[in-house]
Amino acid sequence: MNPMSTTTDPRPETEADTLSVDLAITGMTCASCSARIERKLGKIDGVEASVNLATEKATVRHPGSVAVDDLISAVESAGYGATVIEPEARLAPPSHTPIARADLQRRAIVAGALALVVVVIAMGPWDFAAGPWLEWLLTTPVVLWAAWPFHRAAAINARHLASTMDTLVSLGVSAAYLWSTVTLFTGAGTEGHYYFETAAVITAFLLLGRWLEARSKDEGRSALTELMDLGSKGVAVQRIDARTRATTEVVLPLDELQVGDHFIVRPGEKVATDGVIVDGTSSIDTSLVTGESVPVDVRTGDHVDAGTVNTSGRLIVEATAIGADTTYSQIVRLVEQAQTGKADVQRLADRVSAVFVPVVLGLALLTFVGWWIGSGSATTAIGVAVTVLIIACPCALGLATPMALLVGTSRGAQRGVLIKGPQVLEDTRRVDTLVLDKTGTITTGIAQVTDLAASPGLHPAAVLTAAAAVESGSEHPIARAIVRRAQEQGIKIPAIRDFESLPGAGAVATIKDTRVTVGRADLFDEVPSELSTLERAGTTVFVGWDGIARGALTVADEVRETSGDAIRALRAEGLQVWLLSGDNEHNATTIAGQVGIDPEHVIADVRPQDKHDVIARLQDEGRVVAMVGDGVNDAAAIVRADLGMAMGTGTDVAMESADIVLVHADLESVPRAMALSRETLQIIKQNLGWAFGYNIAAIPLAMAGLLNPMIAGAAMALSSILVVLNSLRLRRAIDD
Repeated sequence: MNPMSTTTDPRPETEADTLSVDLAITGMTCASCSARIERKLGKIDGVEASVNLATEKATVRHPGSVAVDDLISAVESAGYGATVIEPEARLAPPSHTPIARADLQRRAIVAGALALVVVVIAMGPWDFAAGPWLEWLLTTPVVLWAAWPFHRAAAINARHLASTMDTLVSLGVSAAYLWSTVTLFTGAGTEGHYYFETAAVITAFLLLGRWLEARSKDEGRSALTELMDLGSKGVAVQRIDARTRATTEVVLPLDELQVGDHFIVRPGEKVATDGVIVDGTSSIDTSLVTGESVPVDVRTGDHVDAGTVNTSGRLIVEATAIGADTTYSQIVRLVEQAQTGKADVQRLADRVSAVFVPVVLGLALLTFVGWWIGSGSATTAIGVAVTVLIIACPCALGLATPMALLVGTSRGAQRGVLIKGPQVLEDTRRVDTLVLDKTGTITTGIAQVTDLAASPGLHPAAVLTAAAAVESGSEHPIARAIVRRAQEQGIKIPAIRDFESLPGAGAVATIKDTRVTVGRADLFDEVPSELSTLERAGTTVFVGWDGIARGALTVADEVRETSGDAIRALRAEGLQVWLLSGDNEHNATTIAGQVGIDPEHVIADVRPQDKHDVIARLQDEGRVVAMVGDGVNDAAAIVRADLGMAMGTGTDVAMESADIVLVHADLESVPRAMALSRETLQIIKQNLGWAFGYNIAAIPLAMAGLLNPMIAGAAMALSSILVVLNSLRLRRAIDD
């Protein structure tokens, strides 16, 4: 499977001279940071960048003439760190996060303990001369050490003539601390109020909020981390000794495995990489990759994917793909690409964040001047201005969309739904018409014998034996289906001679001394009525000798077990469901009837270009169309549709064309995908509504002097935590 090319390492994309690279970004704290990095990279000719605050990564498209080192230098010149994410590094969970989180936790604990003592001294019923000095002594390490991450980030941004959330925090805490310190040391404290407790408590609240936010973000990443952890770490490979020619087993690190190597998968072990079974039979648990709960039986010649688990027999598998080319690796890349993109709703938040901090700084200055003039007290004015600075921090705004995307798309990957980008979420909610391909989508795409009939006095097994013997000389899909059915029933297929293929009609061969014909009715002089009236969805072939048909077999593409329930669920949600098929009208209508599609919504005998035209016609009628398919012939229709979905078992072309890839070849994934998209978009809107509403309401209250600085610090920290916790609700989305 190759869902699509993604941004893993520098590689050609849509144009020969356009490359894409993923960068790990360090030092970001808010939406202003990510927006600033995007603007800095965007100033380079031909460069487009999308920076994700939640995943701390940037996806950058750049001309071949722009070196990756130039991109890294641009990020560093903006005051942040950047490193290239190599394909191997992508498949490991972030290692820096626990370290940063532990540091935040340590600073938060120290700040909280000291701030509590400062508050008790400042707010208690006692009043003693040494009190302010004790407050200063205890607050100083809080402001200088615990709050250092805020000051450092603010200083780096200031050197680049920029401002972020850390600028607001640093200025607010520093202003409260320095004002109080000057007041204390100049002896003006008897007429004014000290803000040591404000500086200490704000720092403690914000560090606690930042730590809880980091922990919650890690929980949001856990779904993707679980996906990453599916991969095997080592592999037992068969090697032939050059001297003795004996076959031995050698355990190698996974990155030393090569295409063509034969590796061993014992019961309970994960399949190390994509491959084809060359020996052994077993059942494979694919639940962690595809969401399918029932193990799949496999045998020699079957394909297996990296990350799936061998439940029973010992398998020897020939590696067909390694590293970044495996199904598992491509799923991870696809999920991360979706998390890095931006929906339209996020672009609005980015535009606001880009100008938000400078505006808040201006408002805080106006607030200070206005209150000083209006109240005549500089002490009162500084307290109100600090409140404005603290409460306006746009953390929640920056996390609103990326956190929801991070959790939603990771959850989708666990359930076999790969969403290629955030714009897909907005497209999904508008869909009112669903168009389905038949073969490989509603049906399994594998020809099987569905009906077997014999003339009176002849056992059906004799008919199947004769048909399988003749068809064993053919490679036609119908022939293979007949042979496979005989093998499944344990029939020993007799030898044949003088095989002759009749193109478009059937085949003839001699079994022992009898010339047996398998094929269309017109190959026989006589077809008994009990055989000729056989009406089935599929292709019926007749078997006979001496010019008389003795039996009939119907070969058809069987309907997937869950197709009917899925289609009925989609119709219950108000979607109009259509069936497009290149098959004849009788077969298409029969299949449609089995799964609950109205006959008037069935279009048969369509060519690939016809599918595209049908989608266009429905759109011209004002409908918003989603198309689900799996083959090359579906690619044009998938692209034309407002929302394209491809079965993960389909062709690369179809999956490249789609907006959503359904890893599990099951139509139940369609309502699952649409439900996930709707829920994720709903969470994004809730987050943004809260973030915008919080700032719109809080800033005027702060400017009016109706909020205490400490309350402002707590409210700001809480707003970010609420956004993250709301996003984490998506971890329970699309549960069966």
